[in-house]
Order: sequence, then C-alpha cells, then structure tokens
Amino acid sequence: QAPIKAACEDMSCKTGFPEDVHSAVVSRSVHGGQPLLNVGFRSCDGNKKIHFGSSEPEDFRVGEDGVVYAERSFQLSAEPTEFVVSAQDKETQQEWQMRVKLTPEPAFTGSSEKDQRKIEEIIFPWQQYKHSSPLKRQKRDWVIPPINLPENSKGPFPQELVRIRSDRDKSLSLRYSVTGPGADQPPTGIFIINPISGQLSVTKPLDREQIASFHLRAHAVDVNGNQVENPIDIVINVIDMNDNRPEFLHQVWNGTVPEGSKPGTYVMTVTAIDADDPNAQNGMLRYRILSQAPSSPSPNMFTINNETGDIITVAAGLDREKVQQYTLIIQATDMEGNPTYGLSNTATAVIAVTDVNDNPPEFTAMTFYGEVPENRMDVIVANLTVTDKDQPHTPAWNALYRMTGGDPTGRFTILTDPNSNDGLVTVVKPIDFETNRMFVLTVAAENQVPLAKGIQHPPQSTATVSITVIDVNESPYFVPNPKLVRQEEGLMAGSMLTTFTAQDPDRYMQQTSLRYSKLSDPANWLKIDPVNGQITTTAVLDRESIYVQNNMYNATFLASDNGIPPMSGTGTLQIYLLDINDNAPQVHPKEATTCETLQPNAINITAVDPDIDPNAGPFAFELPDTPASIKRNWTIVRISGDHAQLSLRIRFLEAGIYDVPIVITDSGNPHASSTSLLKVKVCQCDLNGDCTDVDRIVGAGLGTGAIIAILLCIIILLILVLMFVVWMKRRDKERQAKQLLIDPEDDVRDNILKYDEEGGGEEDQDYDLSQLQQPDTVEPDAIKPVGIRRLDERPIHAEPQYPVRSAAPHPGDIGDFINEGLKAADNDPTAPPYDSLLVFDYEGSGSTAGSLSSLNSSSSGGEQDYDYLNDWGPRFKKLADMYGGGDD
Repeated sequence: QAPIKAACEDMSCKTGFPEDVHSAVVSRSVHGGQPLLNVGFRSCDGNKKIHFGSSEPEDFRVGEDGVVYAERSFQLSAEPTEFVVSAQDKETQQEWQMRVKLTPEPAFTGSSEKDQRKIEEIIFPWQQYKHSSPLKRQKRDWVIPPINLPENSKGPFPQELVRIRSDRDKSLSLRYSVTGPGADQPPTGIFIINPISGQLSVTKPLDREQIASFHLRAHAVDVNGNQVENPIDIVINVIDMNDNRPEFLHQVWNGTVPEGSKPGTYVMTVTAIDADDPNAQNGMLRYRILSQAPSSPSPNMFTINNETGDIITVAAGLDREKVQQYTLIIQATDMEGNPTYGLSNTATAVIAVTDVNDNPPEFTAMTFYGEVPENRMDVIVANLTVTDKDQPHTPAWNALYRMTGGDPTGRFTILTDPNSNDGLVTVVKPIDFETNRMFVLTVAAENQVPLAKGIQHPPQSTATVSITVIDVNESPYFVPNPKLVRQEEGLMAGSMLTTFTAQDPDRYMQQTSLRYSKLSDPANWLKIDPVNGQITTTAVLDRESIYVQNNMYNATFLASDNGIPPMSGTGTLQIYLLDINDNAPQVHPKEATTCETLQPNAINITAVDPDIDPNAGPFAFELPDTPASIKRNWTIVRISGDHAQLSLRIRFLEAGIYDVPIVITDSGNPHASSTSLLKVKVCQCDLNGDCTDVDRIVGAGLGTGAIIAILLCIIILLILVLMFVVWMKRRDKERQAKQLLIDPEDDVRDNILKYDEEGGGEEDQDYDLSQLQQPDTVEPDAIKPVGIRRLDERPIHAEPQYPVRSAAPHPGDIGDFINEGLKAADNDPTAPPYDSLLVFDYEGSGSTAGSLSSLNSSSSGGEQDYDYLNDWGPRFKKLADMYGGGDD
C-alpha cells in the first residue's frame, strides 16, 4: 500500500478519500473475484449510504465496504494500470473521486532492497569539496538536510530534531518560525520551533499510517518582522514501524471445487492487507494454511501460494459423497512471514465440494412386477426404484427411464417422479387379455447428464418388468354396427326383417349366451327375439312417417351378458325404406279466389304427393264428369308436371263459394289418383282484379272451425262477465260487514234496526224462563200492530211493552253508546240478568225436537239398550257406564 501524502488535512472529520492517488502493488496474475485493495473511504456520518463505482466496470468492481475486486481473470502488463474509483452519496448526490494505480510485483533479481528503493533528493544551493566533509554555504542560503523520524517514538517530548540558524544572527536579532501542515496548519502543534534559538522539536509520537511525511517551511525575520533569509523547505519523513497486524478483507472466505478435481486445480484466493509500508518488510505478507478439517482422505488436500493467497488442490480424492465441505484456517504474517518478529492474523476458508455425475443410477431390484386390468388406460402398473449417490434434485441425480425391449406396439411409457426419482410404468394404449396375457419389458435408467470422464461404472442400469394382464368382463359388440337393411315400405306387421346379433369378446370366461332387448324404437315398429336376435315387425313400415329421415329409420338394440359385473353393448339397425306408390296426390292450396267474370279468372294450383320419384310427378289434372255443372262452369289446363290452372269456362258466374272437385293422377306404376275439393270463392272485382265484396263472401262462407272459435270466444267472455258480477257482490258483502270500521260517517248506530232478538236457547242460562213460557202474566194491554206481529206468537195476548231505551242519533264515541245501552239495560226490570242487550220474544209452545234439558229423564228412552256404547272406544266409556251398566 502506497504511503499517504497528507496536505493541509483538517483535524476535524472530513468525508472523502484519504488521497487523490492511491498506489498498490499486486500480483501479475489476477483472478476473477480476487480482492485487490481497500480504497479506505472515510464517512463522518455513519448513516450515509455511499455507492461506489469504477471507471473500468468490465475489469474492476467496488463493493459496499470499499474493497476493490477483479471482475475477470487477466495478466497485468508491465506498465501500471490506472482507473478511477468514484463514491456518491445517494441522498445528497455529492461525489468524490480517487485515481487508483496498480503496479505488478517486480521479478526477483537478487539486488538489495536499498538499491531498488529510490531515495528522494532535495537539491539546495550548497557545494561539497572532495577533501573535506563540511558543507560550505553560498549566497546566504540555508543548508537543511532531510529529517527521518521513526513513528511511535516514546519520547521524551518535546523531542529536538534540528537547529535552524542563520549566520546573520551575529549581527541581527532574528526570530525563527515554521509553517505548514503539522505546524501552523492542521494538524497543528506537532512541530514547534524556538523563535530565539531556532531549535525545531516534535511534540508527540507520529503515525506513518496517518501522515507519512511532513513538508514544512522555515522563516527567519528580524525584530521588525522583515524577512532576512529566503524561506526554506524542511522535509520530515516518518519511518515505518511494524505496528499493524495484517487484516483479511473477509473473515470467512467461501469457495468451491468440483469433486474428483486433479492436483493443481485452482480453488480460490484469499487476500489480507497491512496498513504498514508495503514496500518495507513491515507490510510484506506471507500466507500459510494452519489446519484442514476434516483431514480425510489426506490432511494436506490443499496448499496456498504464500505471496498471492491462491489456494489450489495438491492431492487427489475429492469425493462429495464422502466429504462435502472442507474448512481451512489461513494465517497471514507480515515481515515476510517471519514467525519471530512478524505480526499475524487468521481467517477461515470454507471450500464446498460440488457434485459431478460420478455415480450412475442403479435399480434396487433386477425384476419388477405389476398387473393391469385389460382395456384400462393411464394406469400406473409398476414403480421402478433406483439409487443414486449424487446430490438429489440435480441433473447428476435425476433419472431418465426408457424401454429397450418387450413393447413393440408402444402400449407403455415410463415417467419420472420428480420427488422420489422413481420410474412410473404407465399404460397409454388399451390391452386386450384375449390377445396378450403378459408383457416382459426391458428398461434402462440413466442420468440427465453424462457421467464424468474417468468414471469406471457403466453409464446406465438395466432391469426387467413383468406385467400381468387381468381378464375382466367386456361388453358385447354387434357385428356389423351399424347394420344397414334395405326394405320396401308397407311391410306388414309380423314379418321377419333381419337378424341382428352380437359377439362376446370374453372367450375365457364361463358365461351363458347373450340376451337381446330393444333400447330405442321411435315408431314402435320392431321387436327382437331375446335369444337369437331375430327382428320382426309389429306395425306396417311407412316411409312417409315423421320418424323416417331421408328414407332412413334408426332403431337401437341392446345385448347383455351375465358376467360379473354384467356388461352390455348397443347396436344400431338402419332400415333404408324403399318407396312404393301408396299415397295419392292432393291439390294445394285448398282454397282460392277468382272474379265472377271471365277475365281475369285463372287460379294456379299445385299437386302434392308424399311419395318420391318415380311414384310422384308429373301429374295429370282433370275435372270429373259429374256433376255436369263442373265442366260446364270450369276448365283446367296443366302448365307443368306439378302445376295447373283452373279458370271459368262461362262469361259470368254469380258470386259465392263453390266446391270444385279436381282429379289428380301421379306417374306411379300402378297409378294412384284422388279427387280433391278446391274451395273457390267467386267475388265481384274492380278494374285491378281485386275482390270488392270479400267481407260478404267470407262472412257467408265461414267454415266450421271459424264458427267454433267464435262460439268459444263468446262463452269465455260470458264466463268472465259472470265471475266479475260474483266478485262485485262478494265485495259488497265484505264492505257492508266492515262498514263499522271503514266508513266513520256511517256510524254503527245508523245500522241498528229494531229486530225481535233471540237469546241463546232455553236451558243454557241460569235465570227463570217462566216469563217466556207464560208471557200473558207480564204483557200489558197494549197490542202490537198487525204489521209487525210474528207468526209464531199467540195472537190472543198483547205484545209486552218494555221501557224505551234512549239512543242518541249520532254520539261522538261508540264507548258512550255502549255505556248508555248498558245503563238502560240495568234499569230495565224485564231484561234477562246475563244479557244486557238481547230482548227475547215468545216463539210459541211445543217443539218437534223434544226437550234436551236433562239426560236422566223418565221418558221412554230409559228402556232402550245402550250396550253398544261399549264398542265405541274410550271416548264413550262414561256414557256406557251410565246407560249400559244395568239397573245399578
């Protein structure tokens, strides 16, 4: 590490690099990731976030701790390598820069250190004579030799260094002073001078690691302050002492080395720095390995270059499966490694042995077994297990499986379980037990990457897989499926159509013959014999049926076996129906309109036949001979194979509706013909040929369907009107019932009329009813008017007169009305005691129902037999005991 030249440095903390140019000596061979030096950036605020950068990022990078690393491996040239290191405060964006100068270590030539070191000389105007050693001054200039002062001096202080004097001090009274860093500039007070005697002294121990040299300037003035001599520079060199131990850039170094590496393989580089002078023995470091753990297979598996710190292997036998990591204790000692006088420090190097594919996968068994039901797919039938000593879940450990024989049709595949590394033998195509009962597969396993060179093991492991196919009950299948049958329509019911049978693929299972049944028959035309599969018709086959599409009728049948579990298969029977001339043509449309005059009066009609060629058109159109009026009034002309025109033969035909029969004959063999009625509406027409009395003709010629529709509408309308009337009446009744609460204007007393009120019966009250039974004892002489007399009261007696109860026409509150009624009832001596509002009238004597006042009467009912009450259950037990228990 180059000495730091301090110039005008303040004693207070100053953030930045310690120097503008930093020189360092490094080895010629630089490895990628090798630490080279520490820039020593000083931050007065420990919380600042400093970001370091390099002007040569492809060659050098600077870590967050200020350590400069090599980005790649290269050789330093003989000329010094220079680059700039920058530091930037992330918050304030303030930036500092320092130029770094890397010099390669010189080759050892055997010359002494004194000859190699260049001594800086300061030339003063003095002359040295050959025969004498004293110096002779010229032109009053001072002669001050450089001063070498060791660091860490123990004093006593102040310690005299040199005396400065001028030959003019004999004639003049002079005053001496020194200026510069260390005197009157920071750090101040390190050097002092006696102003009278000129004695220069140091006041405290010096530290070369802080300031390596001081540059002072001495002055001589008279008592008036006038300069009597030119200032002269004084150089004070701080001599380095071995007062700093080596410091490793990291306390723990991590490196890797592949297993099986040959001796001499580079592993890593450790670097330590010493704050002492790197050009002196105090800063020259040497490295060595103190210990290795573990010590197998050899205690000296690694060595270290004592100057560069490069660690390399020196012995073979690195095996990750045995030792995965080595821990080395590295010692760095200054004084060129002198164990007696040098200072030392230690760090730890952790070397991980990385895995290479030096172990192939090995099957745990020579033969694996599995089984699979027939016709199954995507089923794992066997697990192939292997062992591999390499690091799990790496390409050197992951196994790949492949089949080398036994599966020519590609019915199996082998997948790798990523977690367990097992091989999963999987069925990808269905297997038929009746064809293959067993498979013997040959499989091989190898890693994703090839084995490392020099490994004696075979690159793959082989095994066999024996797979047994399990017979299962399979579904029967029809042959052929679908089955096509061509048949003319019109085949009568009970006719044998065809035989549709299925086959059972299970040749090695003992089971009875198949049974057949019908699964789908849209028109219900067919039936199948459950034993032999013979299909017969149950109805006439009709090609024109709605269940026939494009002359094809489809029916589905089911074949079932009695296996465990029972299985079934379906087959489709397709019947292609050939057309026969079984349908006569019809006229279309059924209704038409024409004018009552001869021109224009043509009606276009079309013949429609459900049959197809050759049993359809071209058609022949003609009018029947009877009645004679048809041919007299109408004529018909065919205009094409399917079309004809009907027109009037006479000049005028009275308006109305006429049924015109038309005979249409098709081209089938034999021919089929029919007489179709065409309803023609003859009407009066305007000049454009449009009917003007269509409404009259339509009204007069309403069909039966139209009349029925009109009647239904009328009936529905009458029902709706009747329901509305019933609903209105019910609503009026509900309104009258709720009028007391709904209409406050119609007070409840307005609805109270004078009625002959009745009580609750004769014997349901505890008061005396004799007054009701003999009203003549209480009735006054006044007689009711004839108009309000009841039919069941005795006409010979007058109506009893009760006190008239006053009723306010419109009381303000219904509560007052009730209270007044209650008071009137209390003052009425003729009112029943428990009914304050009811007034009973005489209803006549005698009753057809008899008296129910007492069950224990002495009537003839006592001689009846009530024993049947015992059969009526526990609810009538009391009555049975009272009337059915005999005399007791």
